[in-house]
Amino acid sequence: MKRILALDLATATGWAHSAGASGVYDFSIRRDESSGMRLIRLISKLNELAKSVGVDLVVFEAARHAAPGMQGALVVQAELQGVLKSWCIQNQVEFRGYSPSEIKKHACGKGNVGKDQMLEAAEKQWPDVNVEDHNQADALWMLDLAMKEYGKC
Repeated sequence: MKRILALDLATATGWAHSAGASGVYDFSIRRDESSGMRLIRLISKLNELAKSVGVDLVVFEAARHAAPGMQGALVVQAELQGVLKSWCIQNQVEFRGYSPSEIKKHACGKGNVGKDQMLEAAEKQWPDVNVEDHNQADALWMLDLAMKEYGKC
């Protein structure tokens, strides 16, 4: 079975693994830390997941645009994506980015729904999962999309 990890990369990173676990990682920078600590924490979590449950494919939200006032978040996401891709290459793990509209269309049938609608759809789709927030919901939907696209093989 293909072991798929889905990541909604941000300071609060939603994640879901095909083995069944999901949640949200907090990569916040703490007082007196460099901004690179966010990236080090991501690498640590990737190594932890690879060791504990294995990873054959990583899918992630590949945002390419930011609304006015959100450029800082886009920079953080771009840094996280760069580190993620580098980690995947170094560990011979395939990766695939999905646009936000692809994920939203898969989840709700429309590519421009809001965060609340994505969360509601996830809670309805997976009633046995305690979906913490929209980050975890997005990761669950990406995992679902990847499993449909690449199969459960």
